[in-house]
Amino acid sequence: MPLKDLLAEADVISLHCPLMKDTYHIIDEESISQMKKGVYIVNTSRGGLIDAGALIDGLLSKKIAGVGLDVYEEEEGIFYEDCSNKIIRDENLARLTTFPNVILTSHMGFFTKEAMHSIAQVTLENATAVEKGEELANEVK
Repeated sequence: MPLKDLLAEADVISLHCPLMKDTYHIIDEESISQMKKGVYIVNTSRGGLIDAGALIDGLLSKKIAGVGLDVYEEEEGIFYEDCSNKIIRDENLARLTTFPNVILTSHMGFFTKEAMHSIAQVTLENATAVEKGEELANEVK
């Protein structure tokens, strides 16, 4: 289905794509304008897929009914940190936390029992392969 048609018809848009030149801010002012009113957006992929300013405008206009974000474009230094005694200097992030229809989690969508088991298993397999001098099946060169 062409993206334009998907945007116009979808009740829920869930992002599951890598962040690349072609997907950077795939959700922006233009794409939001093509969405049906009352759409829900979920992003557990990469923060840079969504233009936060455009997202806020979409929430304010009620074009977007709700948002679930496990990632945020400018999350470095915020997620995985105890910021309870700090002022959030990112205006978009601060604003997003004020919406009752926005759920924001700290990049933990992968944090399931199954995912942790898989990560541990692959790590041990890699360590064993290195110890035996074998080729690594998932080596990045």
